[in-house]
Amino acid sequence: MMSLWNAVDVVTWMCVSLDRPAFYFKIQISTPPIISHSQQMSWCPQYRSSKFRNVYGKVANREHCFEGIPITKNVHDNHFCAVNAKFLAIVTESAGGGSFLVIPVEQTGRIDPHYPKVCGHQGNVLDIKWNPFIDNIIASCSEDTSVRIWEIPEGGLKRNMTEAVLELYGHSRRVGLIEWHPTGNNILFSAGYDYKILIWNLDIGEPVKMIDCHSDVILCMSFNTDGSLVATSCKDKKLRVIEPRSGRVLQEANCKNHKVNRVVFLGNMKRLLTTGVSRWNTRQIALWDQEDLSMPMIEEEIDGLSGLLFPFYDADTHMLYLAGKGDGNIRYYEMGTEKPYLQYLLEFRSPAPQKGLGVMPKHGLDVSACEVFRFYKLFTLKGLIEPVSMIVPRRSETYQEDIYPMTPGMEPALSAGEWLSGINRDPVLVSLKEGYKKPSNLVFKAPVKEKRSVVVNGIDLLENVPPRTENELLRVFFRQQDELRRLKDELSRKDVKIQQLELEVKNLKNSPKPM
Repeated sequence: MMSLWNAVDVVTWMCVSLDRPAFYFKIQISTPPIISHSQQMSWCPQYRSSKFRNVYGKVANREHCFEGIPITKNVHDNHFCAVNAKFLAIVTESAGGGSFLVIPVEQTGRIDPHYPKVCGHQGNVLDIKWNPFIDNIIASCSEDTSVRIWEIPEGGLKRNMTEAVLELYGHSRRVGLIEWHPTGNNILFSAGYDYKILIWNLDIGEPVKMIDCHSDVILCMSFNTDGSLVATSCKDKKLRVIEPRSGRVLQEANCKNHKVNRVVFLGNMKRLLTTGVSRWNTRQIALWDQEDLSMPMIEEEIDGLSGLLFPFYDADTHMLYLAGKGDGNIRYYEMGTEKPYLQYLLEFRSPAPQKGLGVMPKHGLDVSACEVFRFYKLFTLKGLIEPVSMIVPRRSETYQEDIYPMTPGMEPALSAGEWLSGINRDPVLVSLKEGYKKPSNLVFKAPVKEKRSVVVNGIDLLENVPPRTENELLRVFFRQQDELRRLKDELSRKDVKIQQLELEVKNLKNSPKPM
């Protein structure tokens, strides 16, 4: 007799007539092998308990979006958008130089085509970043090789702004990236196509350090929590961890098997996460130990799309967001300290391809709605900017302390001089429970610049650098004319003095000798 647990084939032949030729059904039934209880348990999927497992993306209503914005068509791999609690800044298309819009975040709806712009650059604007400690100060960098600091008036622009409060020259080629230091006041990093990173002390308006260890264009910069380290990705296929004040490379990974595009520090976890492309042309992420870049801790392929993956990390919730350029999706994960390290949660999907994204700082979120992150997505074809809020579904209307721990506020932990002297401090943390109130005593004072040379590490960065713009050429021309006029006047005075001395000598020769 056949055992019950052996494979059994039951074959039934049926003939059905429905005024058409007969056809047959063959049904095969196989009994499964005996499986132990322990084996059954090991096959069950393992789910981690997480308060963020059901986070979902909520798109703002149409009246809360920004429409009619001529978003730049530049193919540079940046976000072209910067957000803070007061303003939204977007790089735009413009003729005759680079420009960007600055719009109050509450001024939603359709934007007037003649809305005033910040338009002082003579080349395309490649990156913009808000000062983390002063709401109305924004930095921009451009193809005209300059970095500029702008002060936006309260309430936004009423007319075009062409004069920056500070113009910074030191790069010999276009500047593609800028980043503010996370804890030090008035410290700005800029990365140019001359393969150099300059560290600017805005208290004096000059670069004070130069990082010169890259052999190709720098693609991304990211700071650790206290700003004592900076990680960079580069076109030379190397990932580096650098001590910025000395310029010393502490760790370096040669990523031969895949191209690394973006890198981000994961808070205080002493780990880095990179996004890039594998050798099989698939989008990939990798997790690294910042103290040992010999091999990635994990590598994971995402999909076969070609667009860049932008990583965003929230150190408060330990959530990682991956947003694709050229597609409309945002995947989000929860980071852990133990294997598998990366726990996939959900994915926000949108059919429209996004050009770039801005991220609202924590103190600008709506804590009453349990909002833990907010993106501003740029859609070039529609001229649309769409806020997307990441919401933790909670029924209670009270403040949720477990999803809003103490977070970095808008008070710098140290001055530019203190950081440059070697001091490190963690960010000044604040609570969002009673509604965040920013410090009101911090203002930006632009230094008076008379110096015409920029010397860093014993090198004059502006030596033999030709004028970059027509305005600068005119300034050089008139300055040289003034210098020539001054020299001519001085020469005339010396001629008169020489004639006077010659006359005195002649008089002495002709005077009678004393007896």
